[in-house]
Amino acid sequence: MKKGYILIFSLFSFSAFAQNNDAVTAQVSTKADALQSKIVAWRRDFHEHPELGNHEVRTSGIIAKHLQSLGIQVQTGIATTGVVGIIKGDKPGPVVALRADMDGLPVIERTPVPFASKVKTTYNGQEVGVMHACGHDSHMAILMAVAQILSTMKSELHGTVKFIFQPAEEGVEPGQKGGAEEMVKEGVLENPKVDAIFGLHINSQTEVGKITYRPGGTMAGVNDMQIIVKGRSAHGAYPWSSIDPIVVSAEIINNLQTIVSRNIDVTQNPAVVTIGAIKAGNRSNIIPESAEMLGTLRSFTLADEKLLIERVKQIATKTAEAQGATAEVKIPYSNHYPVTFNDVKLTEKMLPSLQHTAGTENVLLRPPVTGAEDFSFYQEKVPGLFFFLGGMPKGQDPLKAPSHHTPDFFIDESGFTLGVKALCNLTLDYMNSYGK
Repeated sequence: MKKGYILIFSLFSFSAFAQNNDAVTAQVSTKADALQSKIVAWRRDFHEHPELGNHEVRTSGIIAKHLQSLGIQVQTGIATTGVVGIIKGDKPGPVVALRADMDGLPVIERTPVPFASKVKTTYNGQEVGVMHACGHDSHMAILMAVAQILSTMKSELHGTVKFIFQPAEEGVEPGQKGGAEEMVKEGVLENPKVDAIFGLHINSQTEVGKITYRPGGTMAGVNDMQIIVKGRSAHGAYPWSSIDPIVVSAEIINNLQTIVSRNIDVTQNPAVVTIGAIKAGNRSNIIPESAEMLGTLRSFTLADEKLLIERVKQIATKTAEAQGATAEVKIPYSNHYPVTFNDVKLTEKMLPSLQHTAGTENVLLRPPVTGAEDFSFYQEKVPGLFFFLGGMPKGQDPLKAPSHHTPDFFIDESGFTLGVKALCNLTLDYMNSYGK
């Protein structure tokens, strides 16, 4: 009972605190609205000139130049192309980090907008299109505006703001390193040491003007996997002479589907086991010697992650063994992201700030997302809050809105200023409530 009273008092105190700073909130709102056209222009420029992970040379150059023009201390070349800007407020206090990702995806754009990407490059030895098909162009433009606003409000800053513009959130080609994990390794959360980190992600299937969030596990941890099945080759006319790795692979794929349906308690947390690619053979009448499968595992707890890995290895190797074949399993194969875990106390503390910014009716609790985010590497080290910003035109059916990572991905630009206001207010409110 006492705990309940403490929680109510805590929320009341923070809400009252936020209301007492309406003048600052209004100042942020006015400045953000005045930057709307700039934010859209920045975003469209990034959208028209996307770059893949670890190749964001033009992109990072524009960002660094902008931060420097604001008198912000700038570091470049972090984790290949990363940019960090630091603003020290006039008053002592904590260090707040804000993060935006910079990379595009190997996708050929199909949207009819005049600033659509026509960029082509080589990825994994293949010629590909490049597109900001996940909204990172929006994230960069929003954080550039936040930096511009907070650089004019040093007298209101009780502490330091660290702006992290990160490369390679979508991953890199096999054999390379990059992204948040490398940023952390290179000390982006140190000197000065970060106390809390905030980030947002635009969402093409959430209506403009809305913010969604979830305390605890909000996006899945991910492991990719490779399974190589080795059998015995034979002429396609004489299959009895073979140990067919394609047939064995088919059995493995079917058997893997029982992991989620029979081993995971889906009433507690969701999980995903997906085979996304299978490669075997080169001719209709030759049974090949081996087959390769690539897939992904998604989970929301360490226990479930361990169970998924163990069961995949067991099912793959034993199914192959039963057919006289062998299976080699590598998990992770090339990448692993932890669960994107919103610190529960930090989320509770900052929820009134989001509600004060967007309106309580526009801040919605969302279910877990089985997509993954390398923002999770920052959250492993410091308390973090990662939320979603609506980017779908009002009145559109979310089920029909083009999803992320697709050629038709589309974002309504009218929601950008809400993201700017939310990040500014989270920073100011966290600083002013620090230690209280």
